[in-house]
Amino acid sequence: MTGIEGNAGRHRRPLRADAQRNEDRLLETAAAVFAREGAGASVKDIAREAGVGVGTLYRRFPSKELLVEAVYRQEVRRLCEAAPHLAATLPPVDALRTWMERFIDFMAAKSGMADALRVVLTDDGERLQTRALLAEAIDHLLSSGEGGSAARPEVDAQDVLMALGGISLMAAGEDRRDLATRLIDLLLRGVVRS
Repeated sequence: MTGIEGNAGRHRRPLRADAQRNEDRLLETAAAVFAREGAGASVKDIAREAGVGVGTLYRRFPSKELLVEAVYRQEVRRLCEAAPHLAATLPPVDALRTWMERFIDFMAAKSGMADALRVVLTDDGERLQTRALLAEAIDHLLSSGEGGSAARPEVDAQDVLMALGGISLMAAGEDRRDLATRLIDLLLRGVVRS
């Protein structure tokens, strides 16, 4: 169990394969709907878009807050797990760029759930732990590559994470996803060795 699973993941029994597929589909759909419509999105609409009944949703997530928390945890987990895979399958700069783009999408979903997350995630320790896990994923990408790091020696993963957070806020504030991609390209010019 990773640190991002928290209390929700500690005492769950394994799901049957079909139930796990339903849960995965619900969480993936909910992330997209929250990013698009915010935390006010209808649970019924999420269930319908995921292709399951609302009863199935409520059996797995008895409240909207638990659904929001589960989406957040799954998205953090996916983002962190993507780093080693990207590093193994793409050239270092492409792996880092792809991960950064995924981070921006994660932040858009998180922004859509912000009000609900403030209620659910009240533990500062958990937020710091999530930040540390994301920085660890970035560090993995910065140090990967044949012959050593693709990043300049002075680049710090926490700084890159903070810069990405700023990029996501600016792009969201302007409601321009294309701006995030252009700013990621600028950030990469400062991070990657020439």
